[in-house]
Amino acid sequence: MKPSDTDPRILSLAAEVAKSPEQNVPIILLKLKEIINNTPSGSSELKKIKKDIYCYDLIQYCLLVLSQDCSRIQGGWTTISQLAQILSHCCVGLEPGDDAEEFYKDLLPSATENFLVLGRRLQACFINAVKSEEKDELLHFFQIVTDSLFWLLGGHVQLIQNVLQSDQFLHLLQTDNVQIGSSVMTLLQNILQIHSGDLLKIEGKALHSILEEVVFKLLSTSSPVIRSTATKLLLLMAESHQEILILLRLSACHKGLRSLLNKQETRTEFSQEFRQLVDLLSPKVYQEGEEQKLHQSACLIQAYWKGYQTRKRLKKLPSAVIALQRSFRAKRTKTLLKLNRQKEEEDLKLRLQLQRQKAMRISRELQLSMLEVVHPGQVEKYNREMEEKSALIIQKHWRGYRERKNFHQQRPCLTEYKAAVTLQRAVLKFLAKRRKTKKLFASWYGLQEFTDARRVELKQQVDDYVKRHPGSEMSGVASRELHAQAQERLQHYFMGRALEGRAQQHREALMAQISTNIEQLMKAPSLKEAEGKEPEHFLSRSRPVATKAKQAHLTTLKHMQAPWWKKLGEEPGDGIDVPKDELSIELGTLFIGGTKPP
Repeated sequence: MKPSDTDPRILSLAAEVAKSPEQNVPIILLKLKEIINNTPSGSSELKKIKKDIYCYDLIQYCLLVLSQDCSRIQGGWTTISQLAQILSHCCVGLEPGDDAEEFYKDLLPSATENFLVLGRRLQACFINAVKSEEKDELLHFFQIVTDSLFWLLGGHVQLIQNVLQSDQFLHLLQTDNVQIGSSVMTLLQNILQIHSGDLLKIEGKALHSILEEVVFKLLSTSSPVIRSTATKLLLLMAESHQEILILLRLSACHKGLRSLLNKQETRTEFSQEFRQLVDLLSPKVYQEGEEQKLHQSACLIQAYWKGYQTRKRLKKLPSAVIALQRSFRAKRTKTLLKLNRQKEEEDLKLRLQLQRQKAMRISRELQLSMLEVVHPGQVEKYNREMEEKSALIIQKHWRGYRERKNFHQQRPCLTEYKAAVTLQRAVLKFLAKRRKTKKLFASWYGLQEFTDARRVELKQQVDDYVKRHPGSEMSGVASRELHAQAQERLQHYFMGRALEGRAQQHREALMAQISTNIEQLMKAPSLKEAEGKEPEHFLSRSRPVATKAKQAHLTTLKHMQAPWWKKLGEEPGDGIDVPKDELSIELGTLFIGGTKPP
């Protein structure tokens, strides 16, 4: 629908509802009553207004308000009853157009159920009320709600079946209060007068429950109003459908309904209705012997079955009572916890909203005071600087979020890489050990046993080699010098071997420390979750590393705090010189990984 075709009153009302807080919406929706009352009934203009109300979701807003708690709505039951009238009048005579399926299958059943739930709430408040003025006011609101429901059912008769099958309606009918019970039975009578055929379309259990409740009210109450209404209702149901009349006859056989009606027949004010009901339930109407035997057999079967059920229930009564008490207490505890939790959540939301509003107000007041202090010629410069600071803050948060996200994504890869390195190291050590073992025993593989002929042959070969390569004779002094040189080189070799071993141990210790630091950093909690002295476990014991980290940290801070025009033309890898006096600060609080020095 185009905005130009919409009624301007509906358009302005919808805009006001959208912009207003939640607690003001019910009062604003009450303006719909004035718009509907000022429009001629049955006119095309009224149909168009109802369609506009539906298209702009004002009917849905009314449904939401009716489902809320009365104590949270401004005006209380007065506002709710008026909104119920508005909702019923808007739904009757409405042509939804393209949204017909949603309107008939979702919205109308929801509205009917909301009316019944609203009646249950009013019934509970009426029972708990103490003052007579308060009871009269609640009864008036209950009558408004039932009239609104009847108006809705009169415009949409397909909803009658939903109302008759609803558990909420049955609970309303089972009330012990005379005024509430009379209103509910009058509503049921008016509904059946509109379309009584729906009474047989409901489930058999629901139909029996309604009949039994009406008969019970007629038998148990001493109020003439309830008796008159119940009698008229039974007459209407019995005269409308033969099946209901048979059910009433069967129920009258074991409940004594006919005998009670015969005793009450002498009363003049109800004599006509009682006589009609007695005539319908009289044995003269059904004189056939087979039907009488059938009724007697049914009564006998019912008596035996009910006796068996009663004895069975009495046996299970103690355990059933205990289970009922346990379930009731558990349900009550759960309900109280749920209500407390909902109240705490609502209070928290309200506090957060108030804090945000207060912070926004303080921020705006601070901006206004700053603008008052700044010279008019410097306002543009001030705004530009504020925009640059805001952009830097946004960039800082975005980069931090991106790096944290990348780190969390790379953490599984780092874990897998570390595991692979550990496995490779273990495999390489194992292979090296195996190769070393093979070299020790390789020279003995494949050796043949020496025979005397082989020993003579080898000795001849050695003598021939010595003859061909005679050695130079060496004096004793030269031998001692050569021996001294050999001992010195051997000593240097052993000393170098010891130094190399200590260096290898130092390298392995450093690699183990680095692995430990990496593992601690990967398992370290975030800065928000860190508590107590946990950050002190990540201080470096190496002063060169701490100095390098401090230098990198100061370089990053200076680069971030520098104005944007100083960063023009810089490459990402360009460094910034940091004074040495800034690096001479105590490094004990620098968070760079490792453990705190002793």
